[in-house]
Amino acid sequence: MLQIDNTIVSVRLLEERFACDLSSCKGCCCRYGDSGAPVTAEEAMILEKIWPEVREFLRPEGITAIEESGTSITDFEGESVTPLINNEECAYALNENGIWLCGIERAWFSGKVKFRKPVSCHLFPVRVKNYTDFKAVNYDEWPICRPAVANGVNNNIRLYKFLKDPLIRAFGKEWYEQLEFAAEEFDRTGGRPGV
Repeated sequence: MLQIDNTIVSVRLLEERFACDLSSCKGCCCRYGDSGAPVTAEEAMILEKIWPEVREFLRPEGITAIEESGTSITDFEGESVTPLINNEECAYALNENGIWLCGIERAWFSGKVKFRKPVSCHLFPVRVKNYTDFKAVNYDEWPICRPAVANGVNNNIRLYKFLKDPLIRAFGKEWYEQLEFAAEEFDRTGGRPGV
Protein backbone atom coordinates (compact mmCIF):
# COMPACT_ATOMS: atom_id res chain seq x y z
CA MET A 1 0.00 0.00 0.00
CA LEU A 2 1.09 3.58 -0.51
CA GLN A 3 -0.31 6.85 0.76
CA ILE A 4 -1.05 9.86 -1.43
CA ASP A 5 -2.66 12.74 0.44
CA ASN A 6 -5.71 11.26 2.21
CA THR A 7 -5.81 8.09 0.09
CA ILE A 8 -4.32 4.67 0.77
CA VAL A 9 -3.65 3.10 -2.62
CA SER A 10 -3.12 -0.59 -3.33
CA VAL A 11 0.16 -1.24 -5.15
CA ARG A 12 -1.83 -3.55 -7.40
CA LEU A 13 -2.78 -0.42 -9.37
CA LEU A 14 0.91 -0.13 -10.23
CA GLU A 15 1.55 -3.85 -10.76
CA GLU A 16 -1.45 -5.21 -12.63
CA ARG A 17 -1.88 -5.05 -16.39
CA PHE A 18 -5.39 -4.17 -17.54
CA ALA A 19 -7.13 -2.72 -20.61
CA CYS A 20 -10.84 -3.24 -21.30
CA ASP A 21 -11.62 -5.44 -24.29
CA LEU A 22 -15.32 -4.91 -25.04
CA SER A 23 -15.28 -7.32 -27.95
CA SER A 24 -14.45 -10.12 -25.48
CA CYS A 25 -16.09 -9.12 -22.19
CA LYS A 26 -19.19 -7.61 -23.83
CA GLY A 27 -19.34 -4.85 -21.19
CA CYS A 28 -20.59 -7.26 -18.54
CA CYS A 29 -19.59 -4.86 -15.73
CA CYS A 30 -22.79 -2.95 -16.63
CA ARG A 31 -24.77 -6.16 -16.28
CA TYR A 32 -23.53 -8.10 -13.27
CA GLY A 33 -22.91 -7.15 -9.66
CA ASP A 34 -24.32 -7.29 -6.15
CA SER A 35 -26.25 -4.07 -6.69
CA GLY A 36 -26.22 -1.02 -8.93
CA ALA A 37 -23.22 1.23 -9.51
CA PRO A 38 -22.31 3.33 -6.46
CA VAL A 39 -23.19 7.02 -6.78
CA THR A 40 -22.22 9.92 -4.54
CA ALA A 41 -24.83 12.26 -3.07
CA GLU A 42 -23.78 14.88 -5.64
CA GLU A 43 -24.09 12.36 -8.49
CA ALA A 44 -27.53 11.32 -7.27
CA MET A 45 -28.66 14.94 -7.60
CA ILE A 46 -27.07 15.18 -11.07
CA LEU A 47 -28.84 12.00 -12.23
CA GLU A 48 -32.16 13.44 -11.07
CA LYS A 49 -31.49 16.69 -12.92
CA ILE A 50 -30.36 15.13 -16.23
CA TRP A 51 -32.98 12.36 -16.27
CA PRO A 52 -35.11 13.99 -19.02
CA GLU A 53 -32.10 14.18 -21.37
CA VAL A 54 -30.78 10.69 -20.55
CA ARG A 55 -34.21 9.04 -20.79
CA GLU A 56 -34.28 9.14 -24.58
CA PHE A 57 -31.12 7.00 -24.76
CA LEU A 58 -32.41 4.14 -22.59
CA ARG A 59 -34.27 0.91 -23.24
CA PRO A 60 -37.94 0.72 -22.24
CA GLU A 61 -37.07 -1.68 -19.38
CA GLY A 62 -34.55 0.80 -18.01
CA ILE A 63 -36.99 3.69 -18.25
CA THR A 64 -39.61 1.65 -16.37
CA ALA A 65 -37.15 0.64 -13.63
CA ILE A 66 -36.05 4.24 -13.11
CA GLU A 67 -39.59 5.63 -13.19
CA GLU A 68 -40.65 3.03 -10.61
CA SER A 69 -37.58 3.23 -8.32
CA GLY A 70 -35.97 6.61 -8.98
CA THR A 71 -32.82 7.78 -10.75
CA SER A 72 -30.81 6.36 -7.83
CA ILE A 73 -31.77 4.08 -4.95
CA THR A 74 -30.42 2.84 -1.61
CA ASP A 75 -29.10 -0.72 -1.75
CA PHE A 76 -29.00 -3.45 0.90
CA GLU A 77 -25.81 -1.96 2.39
CA GLY A 78 -27.37 1.50 2.73
CA GLU A 79 -25.35 2.88 -0.20
CA SER A 80 -26.72 5.08 -2.97
CA VAL A 81 -26.59 3.18 -6.28
CA THR A 82 -28.13 3.09 -9.74
CA PRO A 83 -31.33 1.03 -10.01
CA LEU A 84 -31.33 -2.38 -11.67
CA ILE A 85 -33.61 -4.17 -14.12
CA ASN A 86 -34.84 -7.46 -12.60
CA ASN A 87 -31.94 -7.43 -10.09
CA GLU A 88 -29.48 -7.81 -12.94
CA GLU A 89 -28.25 -5.11 -15.33
CA CYS A 90 -28.03 -1.42 -14.53
CA ALA A 91 -31.17 0.44 -15.56
CA TYR A 92 -28.95 2.88 -17.50
CA ALA A 93 -27.33 0.06 -19.51
CA LEU A 94 -27.89 -0.37 -23.23
CA ASN A 95 -27.27 -3.50 -25.24
CA GLU A 96 -25.96 -2.76 -28.71
CA ASN A 97 -24.99 -5.71 -30.88
CA GLY A 98 -24.52 -7.87 -27.79
CA ILE A 99 -22.30 -5.34 -25.97
CA TRP A 100 -23.47 -3.57 -22.81
CA LEU A 101 -22.84 0.20 -22.81
CA CYS A 102 -23.82 3.13 -20.59
CA GLY A 103 -26.83 5.21 -21.64
CA ILE A 104 -25.62 8.13 -19.51
CA GLU A 105 -22.31 8.06 -21.34
CA ARG A 106 -24.13 7.84 -24.67
CA ALA A 107 -26.01 11.04 -23.76
CA TRP A 108 -22.65 12.62 -22.81
CA PHE A 109 -21.01 11.59 -26.10
CA SER A 110 -24.02 13.06 -27.93
CA GLY A 111 -23.54 16.39 -26.16
CA LYS A 112 -26.91 16.23 -24.38
CA VAL A 113 -25.43 16.25 -20.86
CA LYS A 114 -22.16 17.38 -19.25
CA PHE A 115 -22.03 14.44 -16.81
CA ARG A 116 -20.21 11.44 -18.30
CA LYS A 117 -21.29 8.70 -15.87
CA PRO A 118 -20.85 7.89 -12.17
CA VAL A 119 -17.18 8.04 -11.24
CA SER A 120 -17.45 4.51 -9.78
CA CYS A 121 -18.26 3.23 -13.29
CA HIS A 122 -15.50 5.27 -14.88
CA LEU A 123 -12.97 3.90 -12.34
CA PHE A 124 -14.01 0.25 -12.60
CA PRO A 125 -12.33 -2.15 -11.72
CA VAL A 126 -10.88 0.22 -9.13
CA ARG A 127 -13.13 0.78 -6.13
CA VAL A 128 -12.92 3.60 -3.60
CA LYS A 129 -14.06 3.01 -0.01
CA ASN A 130 -14.48 6.04 2.25
CA TYR A 131 -13.33 5.81 5.85
CA THR A 132 -13.28 8.50 8.54
CA ASP A 133 -9.71 9.69 7.92
CA PHE A 134 -8.87 8.32 4.48
CA LYS A 135 -10.09 6.75 1.25
CA ALA A 136 -8.97 3.26 0.27
CA VAL A 137 -8.29 2.84 -3.46
CA ASN A 138 -8.25 -0.86 -4.43
CA TYR A 139 -8.30 -3.09 -7.47
CA ASP A 140 -11.50 -5.18 -7.41
CA GLU A 141 -10.61 -8.28 -9.41
CA TRP A 142 -13.58 -9.90 -11.18
CA PRO A 143 -13.63 -13.03 -13.38
CA ILE A 144 -15.62 -11.09 -16.02
CA CYS A 145 -12.53 -8.90 -16.52
CA ARG A 146 -10.16 -11.72 -17.49
CA PRO A 147 -10.18 -10.51 -21.12
CA ALA A 148 -9.11 -7.04 -19.91
CA VAL A 149 -6.27 -8.56 -17.90
CA ALA A 150 -5.13 -10.58 -20.93
CA ASN A 151 -5.38 -7.47 -23.13
CA GLY A 152 -3.38 -5.44 -20.61
CA VAL A 153 -0.70 -8.14 -20.43
CA ASN A 154 -0.53 -8.49 -24.23
CA ASN A 155 -0.17 -4.72 -24.67
CA ASN A 156 1.81 -4.06 -21.45
CA ILE A 157 -0.73 -1.52 -20.15
CA ARG A 158 -0.77 -1.05 -16.41
CA LEU A 159 -4.03 -0.53 -14.58
CA TYR A 160 -3.17 2.97 -13.33
CA LYS A 161 -2.25 4.06 -16.88
CA PHE A 162 -5.40 2.58 -18.38
CA LEU A 163 -7.45 4.48 -15.78
CA LYS A 164 -5.54 7.77 -16.05
CA ASP A 165 -8.56 9.93 -17.02
CA PRO A 166 -10.96 8.56 -14.38
CA LEU A 167 -8.26 8.67 -11.67
CA ILE A 168 -7.61 12.33 -12.51
CA ARG A 169 -11.36 12.94 -12.51
CA ALA A 170 -11.67 11.33 -9.07
CA PHE A 171 -8.56 12.67 -7.34
CA GLY A 172 -7.03 15.44 -9.47
CA LYS A 173 -4.01 15.86 -11.74
CA GLU A 174 -1.53 16.48 -8.93
CA TRP A 175 -2.64 13.28 -7.17
CA TYR A 176 -2.18 11.31 -10.39
CA GLU A 177 1.30 12.78 -10.90
CA GLN A 178 2.21 11.54 -7.42
CA LEU A 179 0.89 8.10 -8.38
CA GLU A 180 3.05 8.14 -11.52
CA PHE A 181 6.08 9.08 -9.43
CA ALA A 182 5.28 6.23 -7.01
CA ALA A 183 5.04 3.85 -9.99
CA GLU A 184 8.47 4.95 -11.23
CA GLU A 185 9.91 4.43 -7.74
CA PHE A 186 8.12 1.10 -7.51
CA ASP A 187 9.85 -0.04 -10.72
CA ARG A 188 13.20 1.44 -9.74
CA THR A 189 13.23 -0.26 -6.34
CA GLY A 190 11.91 -3.60 -7.52
CA GLY A 191 8.45 -3.27 -6.04
CA ARG A 192 9.17 -1.50 -2.77
CA PRO A 193 7.22 1.80 -2.89
CA GLY A 194 8.68 4.64 -0.89
CA VAL A 195 12.25 3.26 -0.87
